Amino acid sequence: MPRPSILLVDYDPDIHALMAKVVSPELYELDSAYDGKTALERLEKRNYDVVVTDIYMPELDGLELLQRIQQLSPETPVVVMTGQNTPENVARSIREKAFSYFSKPFSSSVVIDIVTQALESRAAPDDIEVLSARPDWISLELRCKLSIADRLVPFFREMHVGLTADEQEEIATAFRELLINAIEHGGHSNPSLKVQVTYIRTARAVLYSIRDPGPGFSFEDLAHAAVANSPETPLLHTQVRRDLGMRPGGFGIFMTRQLADELIYNEKGNEVLLVKYLPAFGA
Repeated sequence: MPRPSILLVDYDPDIHALMAKVVSPELYELDSAYDGKTALERLEKRNYDVVVTDIYMPELDGLELLQRIQQLSPETPVVVMTGQNTPENVARSIREKAFSYFSKPFSSSVVIDIVTQALESRAAPDDIEVLSARPDWISLELRCKLSIADRLVPFFREMHVGLTADEQEEIATAFRELLINAIEHGGHSNPSLKVQVTYIRTARAVLYSIRDPGPGFSFEDLAHAAVANSPETPLLHTQVRRDLGMRPGGFGIFMTRQLADELIYNEKGNEVLLVKYLPAFGA
């Protein structure tokens, strides 16, 4: 079997040297380009399984390259990385249909996880429809595929909003749990159905709204979830899940309640609003 091919596009030779240490030559074929124009010329001559590109480069920057790749080879997953991370770059990367996003400095595990995900994912161009991509208002419509949840989390984790790194990770985790619930339980992991996701940044808070296509639920009917357990039987739901043939889990809503400042459901139970207040204002 041929090794998966990766094209790394970055003006900094140190990044190429670092990536060569991270990406095993026994498993991957790593090719290098030091600017967007050279990368585009390479892509016009051959296909790559994954492209990893920096944003700020001479002649043709990474986001312009991403746009050109979408025109040339829309099935090629493009991962955006940057040392100058801004909400504007995150929003534009989403609009231009980047597969994923991470900032420098990065760990080897982050790179391997994202590259592996890009190689293994069967992403379609219409998996994510962008309705709004302003830095303070991102609104998306997603097909009900669990793999999309893992794709989206890195984008929102990188939205620097004045939270600590731990708080940012916590809110990203809470968002992922709610999104997985919406896809799995509301949409039954049916790719023909869609979930609506909106991220809003105000001066006082960060808000996530997630609306699934299901009939909704009530907390009284959640015997399979940890949120329904009494303090005396904290793991009762695990037996219920086994009896129903469900996968292990059920801690999503319970955990999210601990991480968010507010968690509000609509009357139907198919839309949830997650609120995290910024430090200057508090809960």
